[in-house]
Amino acid sequence: MLRNLHVKNLALVEEADIDFKPGLNILTGETGAGKSILLGSIQLALGAKMPKDLLRNPEKPGIVELVFDVEDEKITEALEEYDIYPEDGQVVLSRRIRDGKSTVKINGETVSMSVCRDISSLLMDIHGQHEHQSLLLVAKHQEILDAFGKGQLKEAKGTTKRAYEIWKHMEKEYASYDMDEEKRLRELDLCKYEIEEITNAALREGEEEELEVLYKKCSNARKIAEGLAEICQELGNDVTGGASEAIGRAMRTCGQIIAYDDGLENIYSQLSDLDAICSGILREAEDYIEEMSFNEEKTLEIERRLDAIYRLKGKYGNSIEKILAYLEERKVLCEKLENYEVDKKKAAEALKRAETSYFAEAEQLSALRKVVAKELEQGIVAALTDLNFLEVKFTISIAPSAHPGKDGIDAIEFLISTNPGEPVRPLAKIASGGELSRIMLAIKTIMAEIDSIDTLLFDEIDTGISGRTAQMVAEKMSYVASRHQVLCITHLPQIAAMADHHFYIEKQVEQEKTVTKISELSEKDSILELARMLGGVEITDSVIENAREMKTLAQAKKVK
Repeated sequence: MLRNLHVKNLALVEEADIDFKPGLNILTGETGAGKSILLGSIQLALGAKMPKDLLRNPEKPGIVELVFDVEDEKITEALEEYDIYPEDGQVVLSRRIRDGKSTVKINGETVSMSVCRDISSLLMDIHGQHEHQSLLLVAKHQEILDAFGKGQLKEAKGTTKRAYEIWKHMEKEYASYDMDEEKRLRELDLCKYEIEEITNAALREGEEEELEVLYKKCSNARKIAEGLAEICQELGNDVTGGASEAIGRAMRTCGQIIAYDDGLENIYSQLSDLDAICSGILREAEDYIEEMSFNEEKTLEIERRLDAIYRLKGKYGNSIEKILAYLEERKVLCEKLENYEVDKKKAAEALKRAETSYFAEAEQLSALRKVVAKELEQGIVAALTDLNFLEVKFTISIAPSAHPGKDGIDAIEFLISTNPGEPVRPLAKIASGGELSRIMLAIKTIMAEIDSIDTLLFDEIDTGISGRTAQMVAEKMSYVASRHQVLCITHLPQIAAMADHHFYIEKQVEQEKTVTKISELSEKDSILELARMLGGVEITDSVIENAREMKTLAQAKKVK
């Protein structure tokens, strides 16, 4: 449930903070008061595209924040798939806009726009005043049918999707057997040559690095020997002025005077350590020189091996690991080319089995859809009758699709007849805007029983209706609100009278600037707003009394 909406520095809204409640939350106001800004702000937080010139004050950031209470376990589990966990039972979606860029956060952590849209689809369903036009899209009809029958169809849809993916994979596999005999033989010869070349090289991982270290040492052996000899000369005991000789003299001198002052023991100890270090360095250097030998032939051998590795890297990959991986790939290809006709036949048989399996699963899905379609047809007819369609026929056509896909083999289309004696025809050919609006509300009413999304927003779903039909729409809206939190922007008093909570949106002038304000109305103020919606400019006592009566009757009809 949407608990709170906070908007700051967007369009005409300087700052607004609205606490929504369970049930039917109605939003009304004069045309142009800013109702579209409110809807746009919610959509913005849910990941909608950011319009230009959105900020009220370009020097300051714009902020939209939605706070949702999440109690449904299914939604909680779905959120966990995105590593999102409600904190104190709440999920906070926020979007901050500045300098033409925006940052989206969920529970304080930055997320991508795609993740934001995925999460928002779990928390809120927005039905805009033009969304009923989506009913004219045949693709939407399958979506609605599958959503209605998701419990019965879920397993069959999953099985069909997997079978389709296997079928398409096998199509690609079979399509890979497309070369003629001459090309196959050329490719086979090349494979064998490359396999032989790499295999004969007897490469091993890490070899190149080891050889480069060894080559560096061998090719610089003389320089190393000369440097070590110079070190020995500088440190040597047998060289006048050598460091080791100097340290020895210093140690002997210190030994002569240490008897006069015990405090000199530390100096003597350090000199002794230096003497030992110098002796150790000399021994290691002399041993290194003694063991070291310059072998030009060995150096050339290493150089040739490195050249061979570099050449193979240039042909088959930029590392020994990649060359060896390429070798395995070529072995697989070689085996395939050697058994080409046999494998091609096997691939054709596997493709046929995959295709047969897919269509078998898709047929089962189609059969289940037809069962579900009958249930949905009955529900929609009943709901449309309640919405003042006096003589209505509604059927769901399920025919073979010209383009089988992961969702099956069905082409699904809603057909309707709203006048006696007329055959059912596609919605696009007969339904008006007002009729589409009522059909969508009928669908939402039926889906209210099974839909896990807790919050629904209807933006002027009352387009094109009035009178008795409006009253019936209001009662249906109340029914939906008995099972979900509903936010509804409306111009019709019949719907506004059904409000559990009534919010008023208006423009005000503050410090010579126009701002949009949103406030929740008391019972008395709600009746006055209904009177305004009924009476227009002049609100008489009779209009107010009419509004009060409308409110009383509406409350009596509300679904408990």
